[in-house]
Amino acid sequence: MTKIERVDAVLAGKEPDRPPVSLWYHFGHQHLSGEKFASLALDFFNYYDFDFLKLMNDYFYPMPDGYEEVATGRDLLKLPRFEPERCEWKEQLKAIRILSKALKGQAYLIDTVFDPWQSLQRNVCGEHLPQLAKEYPKELTKALNIVADNLIDYCRKSIQSGAHGIFMSVLASKEHVDRKTYLSFIKPAAMKVFDSIKSLAPMNVAHIHGTQIYTKDVLDFPVPILSWEDRLPKNPSLEEMKRLFPGVVMGGIDNTIVTRHTPAFIKRNVLEGIQMGGKSRFILANGCSIPSWMSSKVLKMIVETAKKTPT
Repeated sequence: MTKIERVDAVLAGKEPDRPPVSLWYHFGHQHLSGEKFASLALDFFNYYDFDFLKLMNDYFYPMPDGYEEVATGRDLLKLPRFEPERCEWKEQLKAIRILSKALKGQAYLIDTVFDPWQSLQRNVCGEHLPQLAKEYPKELTKALNIVADNLIDYCRKSIQSGAHGIFMSVLASKEHVDRKTYLSFIKPAAMKVFDSIKSLAPMNVAHIHGTQIYTKDVLDFPVPILSWEDRLPKNPSLEEMKRLFPGVVMGGIDNTIVTRHTPAFIKRNVLEGIQMGGKSRFILANGCSIPSWMSSKVLKMIVETAKKTPT
């Protein structure tokens, strides 16, 4: 099978010749142009010979003009709508257009975004976000809707530029937020984004970030693929999620052990993951971003192990 045929088989619920495999980490490319990032990502993809490219996105959601923090309800109401091509995201879109041409007919490309809550948390509201949720819930809801609309515009442009799916990280775990916060603020905004792009690309992914995920509260995201840190003991296993979720599960590799462990240990972990993933509806990948400083030989070994393990 070709790389595209292999992924298509999994998406269709059929058995591929072997599980598709890909891995990723943060390149820290936020200071680079889209052209340089595209070159870096393409070299990464070709060197390790993945079945698809999951493109990281280290360009942050833009701060509103004139602000260094959004800390009050009044500030939240001033968050603007904006054109994705007129902020740092234009560099990510440049990279996608370049990579789409380079990979055309060879492999799929999926782009990364962070849900509206995380988009605010990462720099716009930062440390103020939990308190804003308590003191200004109406203003925060309006702000999250604005962020969702901006993300929808970006995701549509990403897909138009050549991405075959959007990988959106969603904070839906006890490790990061309480369930009430998730259901009141995070899920509605994330659902708005997913609903708006669900028919536009074949490989949209909901990545459920953190440990002790709210499993029953993520099953209705309108995506064909779910990703989470399945190898962590407080999260559901691949087998458990496949019984609950009708689509494809993505995981099998414990991202927390790919450094400070021997290649033999990691290889056993990968083989266990492949066995747990099963013969269909499974993509082999890291549960979350792996360290960028891991051994290239280990990363190669992970891919080669997948290639030698037929379904």
